[in-house]
Amino acid sequence: MELTKSQTKIILLSIDGLGGVDHPEYDKTELEYAATPNLDQLAKISETGLITHVDFGVTPGSGPGHLALFGYPPEEYLIGRGVLSALGVGYKPKRNDIFFRGNLAIQDNNGILTDRRAGRVSTETTQKIMEILNKEIAQIGDIKVQFLPEKEHRFVLILNGEGLQTDITDTDPQVTGKPKLESGALTPGSSKTAEIINNVVSKIDTILPKYKLGPNTALFRGVSSLPNIPQFKDRYLLDKTLCIATYPMYKGLSTLVGMTIALSPDDEDLNHLATTFSNNYTNYEFFFIHVKKADSYGEDGNFLAKAKVIEQTDKVLIPVITAKQDCVVCVTGDHSTPAIMAAHSWHPVPVLIHSKFARRSLINSFSERECSKGNLGTFPAQHLMKLLLAHAQKTKKFGA
Repeated sequence: MELTKSQTKIILLSIDGLGGVDHPEYDKTELEYAATPNLDQLAKISETGLITHVDFGVTPGSGPGHLALFGYPPEEYLIGRGVLSALGVGYKPKRNDIFFRGNLAIQDNNGILTDRRAGRVSTETTQKIMEILNKEIAQIGDIKVQFLPEKEHRFVLILNGEGLQTDITDTDPQVTGKPKLESGALTPGSSKTAEIINNVVSKIDTILPKYKLGPNTALFRGVSSLPNIPQFKDRYLLDKTLCIATYPMYKGLSTLVGMTIALSPDDEDLNHLATTFSNNYTNYEFFFIHVKKADSYGEDGNFLAKAKVIEQTDKVLIPVITAKQDCVVCVTGDHSTPAIMAAHSWHPVPVLIHSKFARRSLINSFSERECSKGNLGTFPAQHLMKLLLAHAQKTKKFGA
């Protein structure tokens, strides 16, 4: 695909965990249940369909899901969550760094996990815990150890030193009712890293109960180093790109592909996201706007709270975005998070593309069922950017 420049702006709104599954109590998905008059009207005059982010039947993480939305094949660019979180909190990677995504958690006296997210403990509490751990676990052998708070129960562990490799298994079983896993080396050269992470976990289990701050253990996954990835400006001839997000991981992913990161508060205020977008509209040609809480409530199994976030997005963000003229607007998500499953799922996610060149689907609403009738059909998310560029007249004709 040969690209060219144009003045048309592109707006990609990702409602994290947007897709759902029929809930037995409400007989609808969260998106169907939510009152979304603005999205419904937009869908009627847009191209619509469903997208899969990795492959049929494959449940994507948020990192692979958003990489696919950005047009990077997730199987080719398999990036651990750790480095994305580190970049998202503003850490500048150093030589010999490797990164882990951490969850503060709660286990019982027998070492059985009762809460993998420690009740989504406050960011302030996590900051206190990181200060404690940085004082008590600053080094293990010849390896430097550093802890950084991310948001709520999540944090980043950074190991720095010679001989570290990332081919190890996670300690997070990703379910409650089981004990933590012991990390193991997947290759002979990774045994040092596995030993160190197990040592870190053991020390945390000894330290945290003494302070009685709620969490008494930690889980680690998403180990990674800093990858080499093509930049947005080189891949798409987009020089002025802006990420508007509150959650660090999505800022980290956007940083990795070369986007500018808008300043934003820690709490997800949709009015602030809308204001930030409006204030920066004239200065950028591509906008990635991220809404997190739909996913969080889906993971908590809170159907009504997830639907409420979707309603607020429709009420606050959609009118501001659609008020802009002669731009390309895309609304979708990075994966499904059905409240009935309280987890990410493999179900395809609704997508709409609106521009002055859009073929109207004429569907009745923006929902899973209605978008399945749309004129885009079901297609891989990694092709979405090609469509957005085409709608923005940033692609050249192929052949004579």
